[in-house]
Amino acid sequence: MEALRQDDPRRFGRFTALARFHEGASAVRYVARDTASGEVALITAARPELAAVPAYRRRFQAEARTAERLAGGWVAPPLDTGKEPETPADGPETLWTAAGYVPALPLAEAIGIAGPLDERALRILGAGIAEILSRVHAAGAVLQGLAPGTVLLAADGPRLTAFGPLGAAASAEARPGGQLSVRLGYLTPEQIEGKEVSAASDLFVLGLLLAYAATGTTPFTEGPAEEAARRIAGDEPELDAVPEALRELITNCLAKDPAARPTAGTVAAELALEGAAGLARGGWLPERLAAAVADQEARVLALEVPEENPEAPEKAPAPVSAEAPEPVEDTAAPQSEDAQPEDARPEDAAPVDTPASPVETSVAPAPAGSPATAEPEDARPVDAPAPREPAASAAGGDGDIGEDRGTTRFLNTGPRPPQNDRPTTQLSLPAELVAPPGTAPAPVAQPIPPALPVAPVAPQHPGPTHGGPAPYPAAALPAGPAGSGGAGGGPMVSLPLPPAPPPVPDPAASRRTLLTIAAAAVGGLIVGGGSVAALGSGDTAVATDDKPAPKPRRTLPGQPPEPRWIYTHPASESSPLTTAVWRDKLLLVTSESQASAVDLRTGKRLWQRADGAKGQAALAAGADLVFVASPSEFLWLSPKNGKVVHRVRYTDAFADLPGLAVGPLAGNSGPVVWFTGSHTVTVKAPKPKKGKKKGKDKEVVQAHFFAYDIVQRKELWRTPVPAGRAPGTPAYRVVVDRSADVLVRQDAVSLTAAEVKAAKGKGSIRSFDQKTGKLLWTKQYAAVSPEAATGGDEDGTLYAAVGKDLQAFETDTTKPLWRVEGSDGSVFGTPLVAGPLIHTTERSQLVGAVERESGRLVWRRSTEVPGTGNAPSLTLSGSEKTLVAADAVQVTAFSAADGERLWKFQDIGSADPKGATVSAQYRALAAGETVVVQRDRAFYAFPVA
Repeated sequence: MEALRQDDPRRFGRFTALARFHEGASAVRYVARDTASGEVALITAARPELAAVPAYRRRFQAEARTAERLAGGWVAPPLDTGKEPETPADGPETLWTAAGYVPALPLAEAIGIAGPLDERALRILGAGIAEILSRVHAAGAVLQGLAPGTVLLAADGPRLTAFGPLGAAASAEARPGGQLSVRLGYLTPEQIEGKEVSAASDLFVLGLLLAYAATGTTPFTEGPAEEAARRIAGDEPELDAVPEALRELITNCLAKDPAARPTAGTVAAELALEGAAGLARGGWLPERLAAAVADQEARVLALEVPEENPEAPEKAPAPVSAEAPEPVEDTAAPQSEDAQPEDARPEDAAPVDTPASPVETSVAPAPAGSPATAEPEDARPVDAPAPREPAASAAGGDGDIGEDRGTTRFLNTGPRPPQNDRPTTQLSLPAELVAPPGTAPAPVAQPIPPALPVAPVAPQHPGPTHGGPAPYPAAALPAGPAGSGGAGGGPMVSLPLPPAPPPVPDPAASRRTLLTIAAAAVGGLIVGGGSVAALGSGDTAVATDDKPAPKPRRTLPGQPPEPRWIYTHPASESSPLTTAVWRDKLLLVTSESQASAVDLRTGKRLWQRADGAKGQAALAAGADLVFVASPSEFLWLSPKNGKVVHRVRYTDAFADLPGLAVGPLAGNSGPVVWFTGSHTVTVKAPKPKKGKKKGKDKEVVQAHFFAYDIVQRKELWRTPVPAGRAPGTPAYRVVVDRSADVLVRQDAVSLTAAEVKAAKGKGSIRSFDQKTGKLLWTKQYAAVSPEAATGGDEDGTLYAAVGKDLQAFETDTTKPLWRVEGSDGSVFGTPLVAGPLIHTTERSQLVGAVERESGRLVWRRSTEVPGTGNAPSLTLSGSEKTLVAADAVQVTAFSAADGERLWKFQDIGSADPKGATVSAQYRALAAGETVVVQRDRAFYAFPVA
C-alpha cells in the first residue's frame, strides 16, 4: 500500500479512500471505508484517461457484472458500483466498483517475500482458482483474467480480483477515435496461431501461474526475446523445479493442443479432492506470508481518513524517463463501412499505397526487479529521434480496427459482412529499428529492442515489485512468403482464419466491435468504438473451426458428465416457482403464469397450461394423470397435452369452509396428500346483560389439517389445529409417514408469538392418526429448537439437529439414542434416510453418512464450497448409489456408499453482461438414471448411477 496522491479521488459513493492498494495497467485499487458503518472495501477505479473511452466503460462494466455473478467463495462479494451520469452533458463520472476487503497479498508480492510456495499451498492455490474457472466455463465463457497480480493469497485461501482482459492487462492505452489497446502478459499457443481462445486457454494460463508459484519463474521466458513466440508454440516447459507430485498435472495444463488439457473441474479434483477450502483448514500460508497478511490487516484498520482538501504541494519537476521515442508508423486511411477490397486474399489485405517503412513492436511491461526483466546488452533500446506523425489516422470513430502504437501492427483484411466481426488474418512484424535521419538502419539480424510507451500514453505503474513475474517479451515471428518486400514494407505472416459465422441482425448496435488477440508474444487486444465483444465477461464463444470436433474424452474425477440435455425456461415467462418429476417421464414446472411439462428424455417442452399458474409440486394421480394444487382449485391434467381432465374448486370441495385458503402441501404418500388450510369465521358477541352495551362481533381464523386422496378425488379427514401467524394458515411439514400415524412439525416462521413464547425455545412434533386424523400426541425432544432440521424413519427413530450435533431419539418416548458430533460453528441440515444409512449435511459444507442403528460415522466429505452458508440439500438417485448435494454455489455428486466425490457442477447463469444476476439456489431432482439440476431458469439432465 501507499499514501494517496494529490490527484487521486477521495470519495467513491459512500466510501472514503484511505490509501492506494495496487496500481494496474487499466485501473487503480484503493482501500476505502464507509465512515458511517465502518465497512472496509477494496475499490477498483478506472484510470481517468481510459474511463473516457466508451469501449472501455462498457468492457469495465461487463467485467464487473461477471464478478457479480461469481460472487461468493474465492470471489469477494460486490458492495457498490459507480453510476453512469444521467445526461451526457454531465461528463464521464469516475468509473469504479467496490468489493469487500479481505486482507491478502498479490501472488507476485508473496513470492518476493517468501519465495516459491510448497506443494500443499500450490494445491490450495490451484484448486481455488480452478473452482472459479469451472463456474465460468460451465456457462460456455472464458475468463482471461489470470495473472500473478490478479490472484491474491488470503489467510483462508486464494482470491481472484480480475474477471476479464482489462483486469489482467499488462498495459492499456486509449487511442484516438474511441479505441482502446490492451496487452495481456500471458499468451497461449492457440493465440499465437491466430485462433480464438477457449476454456482450455484459461487452463494453459493456470498452468503458467502454478509453474510460476512453484518456481518463481514463468515458463518460456528464458531465452532471446525474439524467439518467445516459437518457445510458447513449440517448446516444452522446463518444470524440473516443480514438486514431482504436481509436475504431470501442470505439464498437461501446458499442452500445446487445447483438447489435451484437463478441464477446470479435473484440475480442482486432482489438486484437492476435498476442495481448496477443506485443504486450507487450519491455515495454509507460510509463517512469513501469514505475518505479512496480518500486518496488512492491522495497517488497514489503523488507516485514518485523510483530509478532504489537503494543501497542494508544489509540483516537482517531471522525472526524466529513459523511454525510447516512437518509431515511424505509417497507417492507411480507414475504409468506410461498406468499402470492400478488390481481392480478399490474405496477401492482398494490407493497405495499398503505403510507403515501405518499418513498424514497431512492444513489450508488455514487467514489474521491476522481476526474474525476467534482465535483457541482453544488445537488446536494449537505442536512441532515436522524435517520431513523425502518421500520414493518416486509422483510428476512426466508426469502429474499424486501427493500429496499436506500442504493439505489433494489425491490418484490416478481407470483406466483413455487416454487423459481424472477422479475426484479423495478417500481422505486420518489425524488421529493423528506426534510425535517425541520414543514418543506416539497424541490421535486421540484430535482436529487436522493445519499444516503450510514448506520449500520450499514460505511464504504467507496476504493482508490488517483490519478485513479480515477467510477462512474455515482444518477439519477431519469421517472415511470411511475401518476405520483407510485401505490402507495408515489413515481413508479413499469414495466420489461419476460421470462417466467420453468418451475420446475426442486431438492431441495437450499429456496428460490432472486433476484439482480437495478437498472434505474437505480445497480448494485444484492440477494442473499437462499437459495443465491446465481451470475451471473458460471460459471452459464449462460438466455434467456427471447420476441423472435426475431437472425440469426447472419458469423464475424469471432478468433471461432471455431459448432460443428456439442457432446457432453459423462456425469458418471456415468469421464473419457475416449483419443479417436480412425474413418473420419471415429465419435468413439471409451475410459474406465476402457467404450468408446463418438459420431456425427461429429450429436454423439449411438450405443453403449457395457464390453469396451473402458481401451482404446487405436481404429483402422480394414478397411472395417467398429473395432479397440481393451484391457489383456488385442484387440477388433474393429461400428461400428453396438459388438458384439464378434472377440476375441483375449493369452494365446491369444502363448501362448509367458505373462503378456504390452502397452504403449502405438507407431504404425500401414495395417493394421499396432506395440507393445511384456514378460513375466517365471524363469532358473534354474546348477548349483553341487562343494561349493558352489546359487544362487537369478532373475526376469528380457524385452521385445519387435511388428508385428501388424489386418485379417488375425495377428502379422507380433517382435524382442527391452532391457527398460525397471520394470515392464519400454519405451514406443516411431514417428518415421517408411519403405518399408524403421520408425524408433522410446524415451520417456525408460521408460529404465533404466543406459541413461540410458550415453547421456550423448543420445537414440537405432532402425531396424527392415519385413518381418522385425530391428534394423538405432541412431544418435545431435548433441546431441539423450532428451527432445527429434523427427519425420521418408519422404525420409530427421530433425527434432529441439537446445537452443532445430530442426535437420534426414540420417537414415542423421546429417549436419546446416540449423537454425532458436528463441526464447530456449524449446524446440521435435514438428514436423508436411505436403507441402513442416514445421509447428513452441515452448514460447514460437509456431507456424510451415518449408520441408523448405532450413529457410527461411515464417511464425511466436503463439497469444496468455501465458507459457510445454508446446509446443502440432499437428493439420492433412483438406484440410491449417487448422493447429490445442492447449495447456492454448486452441485456436488458423491458415491453414496463410501463418499467418493464423483463430480461437481457450477453454472454462473446468464452470459449476457447486462442480464440479471443469478443467485438462486441449486436444486436436484432424481428421475431414474438421471438427476435434473435446476438453477433458476436453467435445467441440466445429468446421467448418474
